Amino acid sequence: MKSLQELSDRLEINDLITDYSYAIDTRSWDDLDALFTPDAHIDYTAVGGESGDVPTIKAWLAKTLEMFSGSQHLVATSKVEIDGDTATGRTLCHNPMIMTNDGKESVMFVGIWYHDTFVRTADGWRISSRREEKGYMHGLPSAP
Repeated sequence: MKSLQELSDRLEINDLITDYSYAIDTRSWDDLDALFTPDAHIDYTAVGGESGDVPTIKAWLAKTLEMFSGSQHLVATSKVEIDGDTATGRTLCHNPMIMTNDGKESVMFVGIWYHDTFVRTADGWRISSRREEKGYMHGLPSAP
């Protein structure tokens, strides 16, 4: 049976995973500061993105996601392993992204796995590293 502490830890970690999706989909870049540790490393290179610290990733997201009129990061089936004040996780994400070209909308579907490391801080659990693993990409626009 899981202890109350482990249940609380799992809920807090799950909130981080969910809050990340909301921050990205609402383009609330500064909300990411409360989710990651100051020295966090984020790696989106598996799907053609950037790798770097939180400020680098926030700038890249703000620039790159301008080409999409909407997205939904649908996260599910998180597998989290807690070991004291650290934890690791693997979470599935299905991400439809809407593009408009010549007045016509199209949807690109991206499936990824987030590989996360979490740490307990004085302010609660935070993500100290996030790496994407590509599952699939469907409906990619053709190059001009």
